[in-house]
Amino acid sequence: MSAEETFREIVDKYSERLYWHVRSLTGSHDDTDDLLQDIFLKIWKALPSFRGDSGLFTWVWRIATNEALGFLRKKKVRAALRFESLDARAERVIDSDPWFDGDSAQRKLAVAVSHLPSKQRSVFCMRYFEELSYSQIAEITGTSEGALKASYFHASQKIRDEIGDFD
Repeated sequence: MSAEETFREIVDKYSERLYWHVRSLTGSHDDTDDLLQDIFLKIWKALPSFRGDSGLFTWVWRIATNEALGFLRKKKVRAALRFESLDARAERVIDSDPWFDGDSAQRKLAVAVSHLPSKQRSVFCMRYFEELSYSQIAEITGTSEGALKASYFHASQKIRDEIGDFD
């Protein structure tokens, strides 16, 4: 299969899931759209070096997760330079997002997730929303399953503390 065919297959197969994965990390439709362009460009450029040591899904998710976390780090620095709270900005983004159609419970969860540190947020989103196994997340993030379980536990506790029990 040629690089172009493989790339088309990646775009066809993973575009929607990647959108929601990145969106769960950024909380913003506009940021996600911009990031997806960067992510697909990075995948295209890296495709010739893909050796198949990991599965295609894992490789694509690792690129997307790293790009989203890098974006969040830069965003945090920019917010600090403007003396702005990222939590307050995240809430404004969720409230003003025309693509968010959740009820008040979903809004509370989205806000609570946006308050998590980026590493905990990514683990929580991959496990809770995307229902990936700890072994899949470990392969994507390069983190041990034990550390991921602890990260997910702490993220869940922070969310419970902020919004109460969620079932």
